[in-house]
Amino acid sequence: MGLFDDETQADAPPPGPSLFGEAPEDHAPKATAYRVLARKYRPTRFSDLIGQDALVRTLRNAFAMNRIAHAFMLTGVRGVGKTTTARILARALNCTGADGQGGPTPEPCGVCDNCKAILADRHPDVVEMDAASNTGVDDVREIIEATRFRPLSARTKVFIIDEVHMLSKAAFNALLKTLEEPPPHIKFVLATTEIRKVPVTVLSRCQRFDLRRVPADVLAAHFTRIAGLEQVAIAPDAIAHIARAADGSVRDGLSLLDQAIARGAEDGTEISAAMVADMLGLADRGMVFELMDALVSGDAARALAIADDSYARGADPGVLLADLLALAHLLTRLKSVPGLNGGNSLPEAERTRGAALAQMLSIPFLGRLWQMLLKGLQEVETAPDRRAAAEMILIRLCHVADLPPPGELIRKLTEQSGSALGTPGPSPDGGPGGGARAVAGGGAVMQPVPRALGFPDVVALAAARHDVMLYAHLRQSVHLVRFAPPVIEMRLEPTAPRDTAARLAALLEAETGRRWTIALSNQPGAPTLDEAEGVATAQARDAALAHPLVQAILTEFPGARVETPHETAPEPELPDDWAALIPPDDLYEGEYE
Repeated sequence: MGLFDDETQADAPPPGPSLFGEAPEDHAPKATAYRVLARKYRPTRFSDLIGQDALVRTLRNAFAMNRIAHAFMLTGVRGVGKTTTARILARALNCTGADGQGGPTPEPCGVCDNCKAILADRHPDVVEMDAASNTGVDDVREIIEATRFRPLSARTKVFIIDEVHMLSKAAFNALLKTLEEPPPHIKFVLATTEIRKVPVTVLSRCQRFDLRRVPADVLAAHFTRIAGLEQVAIAPDAIAHIARAADGSVRDGLSLLDQAIARGAEDGTEISAAMVADMLGLADRGMVFELMDALVSGDAARALAIADDSYARGADPGVLLADLLALAHLLTRLKSVPGLNGGNSLPEAERTRGAALAQMLSIPFLGRLWQMLLKGLQEVETAPDRRAAAEMILIRLCHVADLPPPGELIRKLTEQSGSALGTPGPSPDGGPGGGARAVAGGGAVMQPVPRALGFPDVVALAAARHDVMLYAHLRQSVHLVRFAPPVIEMRLEPTAPRDTAARLAALLEAETGRRWTIALSNQPGAPTLDEAEGVATAQARDAALAHPLVQAILTEFPGARVETPHETAPEPELPDDWAALIPPDDLYEGEYE
């Protein structure tokens, strides 16, 4: 037996008189300390763990085959059972059975001295350390020093380090050697919610188990069973609210259930879904569906009235939008995977009203709804008046519901423009055929103006041969005065390298096999290619802006603007008859000698 048979005996006064005379008679009944549901219904064996089937199966097999690791790493979100699993492991390792002769077992008896002492958190050989408050190397050295001694009464000494990721780097380094080769009577169980912060050198020395979030339907069944044990009447929809709010955490859900029971104890009636929603600051599920109906139909007045009613009930505007966002996600899933409606994983409201809404809406509309709600949530968080920001978002969503899809809008604008859309805009050089084309909703996409074979092809040759510097200077620093192959007369900008002409002559000679003459001139010459294309781009953009379709789009969407996208031009290729187009060398012989 342990030092005390139960927790209440530890605080009982000694019998008989005290040092100051006879003890006064106290006939008043002593109040029993209330234990919250999370502690009262904490699992005591592996079979009690819910939603962790893989972990339970692996540990059961490990005990059955006597292949128990010396160090375990338990990771998962808060409240899924990491510390509870560590304590069950400690009991399973040290259980001696009801007769005191048993060995390690996956089913601790719960009646032997070791099981009762570990369950009461008072076993000397099961040491728990909170790494969040004991982060230093000295704290770890105390554990290392304790591993040198054999257990006092248990079979195995178990060290449970919670939130192990909070240890310092020096503490981790001090623990490595002992963690890798502990004495045979030592087991380590490490728990963390931030597995990425644990050094890989520590992870490699442990057997890792990832505890999963518990599904909402499993949580709901668990909470329903506990409510029955507590003889509390609670509506299934209220249980569903609590299970969703728990977000996969058993402890969080039990804390919320505890709060709901306390709230419903005022009148002794059944705990309703509305009561739980009011407690959690949630909007009623039916109200969320009604609000979505108003948004889809574009009824701003009804949407604002529903939002006002929700606010009067205590629902936070941000939570209301978050509920709409979750409903948009659900509707998109139902639209994409209609088979989800046939299962029992969804509540009745989602199966009936959700399926009807999903059938009515399109994926593009649901996508726009998701994007605007997601952005609206950010606006609410930063707005000085959260309620006003939420109302503005709802009004915006009502008006967006009236807008046609982009494809239908383009067809509508095209039909309105009539035959005027068939008239091409003016070209950059004033001729027909236009050098640019308008793209609805995206601005003007510029097309290069066709040119005859000439100096631009020489520049293209430099690009094709990957002479980047020469290509750049030919575009930006060369003013063409005369182009008469094999003679090129040009004026260079002062910033151009002095060897530009020589490099160009060498390139052309290597490509054509003929000698070229590059003459430098003081005449102004033509604009550079970059300057000329800038003028052409501006003219093409003006032509696109004057296009009837672009004008119709700008009228329909005030504030929109036309931009020119910067596209990477394909690598230029020279014509096959490049060399044949060059006149013989003797045509200009002696002209520039």
